[in-house]
Amino acid sequence: MRPLYVINFKTYGESTGKNALKLAGICSKVAKQKKAVIIICLQPSDICLSKKIEIPVFAQHIDPVSQGQTTGYVLAESVKSQGAKGTLLNHSEHRMNFPDLKKAVGICRRLKLKTVVCASTPLEAKKIKSLNPDYIAIEPPELIGGKVSVSEARPEIITKTTKAVKKIPVLCGAGVHNKTDVKKAVELGAKGVLVASGVVKSKDPEKALKELIL
Repeated sequence: MRPLYVINFKTYGESTGKNALKLAGICSKVAKQKKAVIIICLQPSDICLSKKIEIPVFAQHIDPVSQGQTTGYVLAESVKSQGAKGTLLNHSEHRMNFPDLKKAVGICRRLKLKTVVCASTPLEAKKIKSLNPDYIAIEPPELIGGKVSVSEARPEIITKTTKAVKKIPVLCGAGVHNKTDVKKAVELGAKGVLVASGVVKSKDPEKALKELIL
């Protein structure tokens, strides 16, 4: 099975608004050229821009609320209507308490939206396993945005997480920049990677993405 590449656009200027559409096009192009499995995670407000993009689009977050008398929340129903196929949840930059996370995963399951739930430690991943998300992404916060990948700096985190969550596919993130990082992560048991700045902040995002593909 080919590795899964989840590209988190975050809220960088390079991946917001019209730039989000441009970068989404690059990701779609590379996926087709390299026959790679790529998912992009966009700000909810940008999802509608990418309706014509052929690769799956996920929201960066949804809130644990349904349609009704609430204000200012990101609804799972809304991101789905805009074309999202799933969502990223509990990223270290947008943490959720466990009851809210449980409710959000349940809402997504009801709406048939895929879930990638982030964990900071193998212990947290084990707890998240009980929610039965589609993927668990292990990302030590101290390595996010850095130059050293988790597969190099903390390989034991990946192996401990895969053992803790058993059949749920594990993605690894933080500091992933090249094929070597991806290959090592896969060898350690990961099914793919979660990447952000390594692609989004690159002077040549297309080249940077191609350098990740095995």
